[in-house]
Amino acid sequence: MSDQIDILAFGAHPDDVEIGMAGTLEKYRQKGYSTAICDLTLAERSSNGTVNIRQKEAALASSILGLTKRIQLTLPDRGLFLDDNFLKEIMTVIRKHQPKVVFAPYFDDRHPDHGNCARLVEEAVFSAGIKRMEDNENQPAHKVTNLYFYQINSLSKPDFYIDISNEIEVKAKALNTYTSQFEKTPDGVETPLTNGYVEAVISRERAYGKQIGSMYAEGFFAKGPLVLHYDLIGGI
Repeated sequence: MSDQIDILAFGAHPDDVEIGMAGTLEKYRQKGYSTAICDLTLAERSSNGTVNIRQKEAALASSILGLTKRIQLTLPDRGLFLDDNFLKEIMTVIRKHQPKVVFAPYFDDRHPDHGNCARLVEEAVFSAGIKRMEDNENQPAHKVTNLYFYQINSLSKPDFYIDISNEIEVKAKALNTYTSQFEKTPDGVETPLTNGYVEAVISRERAYGKQIGSMYAEGFFAKGPLVLHYDLIGGI
């Protein structure tokens, strides 16, 4: 069985991708594309929950989203910096799974790990396409067709939107698996995530939906120009 994946989304922590683009993953899974998430860290420094709990939550979210695969790396939480060894690990994932499209968090975010994840993935995508750049398994080069960025905490104006009106319930269900992060417990620590965070994410997607005349949408950013095959009468 081939390891090839159509859409590969990277996150710094388990739950990042679900926050930013769970609806889009579900939309394209339903269209027949293979989808995968790669979490760079185990989120071992998170204020609430434990690594084991977070892994169980991520597995449940993966099942809800029907992911083809979830890949878990063990780079250091709060230690994501441009490092050759980190880049090689991410390159290895990209070359092994040969994605057509890669997603990463948007650079503008209150959490430094999210922006640093974006920088690492961007560098790794570029290096993965260079024949003489070595990864950890000496795999052949692979050029990703497109690299896009999703939002976690940013409220910047996206370059483009994807309508997820039909997928919003699945997104909410996937997010709500992360009870250790989004629900305050008596022995837990209050964080920006424990005070109506899921509701805030859904409200953001509702606001984005209004921008394109739909109920809900997710917003994305592109590094280069977007080329659309657009029919002025019939649409895309």
